[in-house]
Amino acid sequence: MIKKIFITGGAGYVGSSLVPELLKKNYYVTVYDLMIYGQEVLKPHQNLKTIKGDLRNYTLLKESMQNHDAVIHLACISNDPSFELNPTLGKEINLDSFEPLVKSARDSQITHFIYASSSSVYGIKNEENVNENMSLEPLTDYSKFKADCEKILLKYKSENFITTIIRPATVCGYAPRQRLDLVVNILTNLAFNKREIKVFGGKQLRPNIHISDMVSAYLTVLEAPKNLISGEIFNVGYDNLSVNQIAETVKKVVGKDVRIKNEHSNDDRSYHISSSKFETILNFKPNFTVEDAVKDLTEAFQKKLLPNSLDDEKYFNIKRMQSINLK
Repeated sequence: MIKKIFITGGAGYVGSSLVPELLKKNYYVTVYDLMIYGQEVLKPHQNLKTIKGDLRNYTLLKESMQNHDAVIHLACISNDPSFELNPTLGKEINLDSFEPLVKSARDSQITHFIYASSSSVYGIKNEENVNENMSLEPLTDYSKFKADCEKILLKYKSENFITTIIRPATVCGYAPRQRLDLVVNILTNLAFNKREIKVFGGKQLRPNIHISDMVSAYLTVLEAPKNLISGEIFNVGYDNLSVNQIAETVKKVVGKDVRIKNEHSNDDRSYHISSSKFETILNFKPNFTVEDAVKDLTEAFQKKLLPNSLDDEKYFNIKRMQSINLK
């Protein structure tokens, strides 16, 4: 029985939505996070413990994860632009600290380790359904290190240490710790507040998943029979839409007066994934679309839940990392 869960990055975008759901299901949760976007995104709860900690502090990390049953590893310098801001920092947190974390988890008798990789590990594929058996051709250091960590984790798989790798699509929608630097969220923010969207290129495909479905995916893995998830890799996404299609969806929800301006882009990265393995093996079906994410964000803007959303650094990973000079 899994009862105690240790989550790295639990005060981040996905974590801030995942933690409350785990608490509702009566799990005990420890969040280990740098807390650079604020600890207040997690409401106090009798079954919640928060630790302000760095993944590179191996001593604190190992002490903190004692007496837990499962690890969900979300923490990283996320996405390519944030990583490129400080490649040394990105390597230290995303790659160098990973194997010590996995070893500590195994040595602490933790039985399940769930790793949030990325669907960007595939690189650019022409095939219609990009599945888990296809070769990895990561294009950036961020995605290369994600692929490297997958290999490291699989080495540690054993009867008593169940490893599962999730390759999420780009997450979208409203969360307590909001990110507004991801494609659906960026376009919705601009549409609502500026009534104009700039689309660079537009034909590039982006796999997306609503944050509520991303949370459900982690819960599904946590509660699955171990023979179905041990050593397995799962794509988790829903809509594969072009950036132009996302922009049109945003305009449909936010208002017909929103202008869409297309501009040239040299960025030809185009990702699309099939999540049929996850759906088939674990009977998982996403419930929410990109349109639902845009509606959720629009409602949050209308209710003034995201004040100063164009400028406040807390919504933008790069701005906050620069502001505090994260090293």
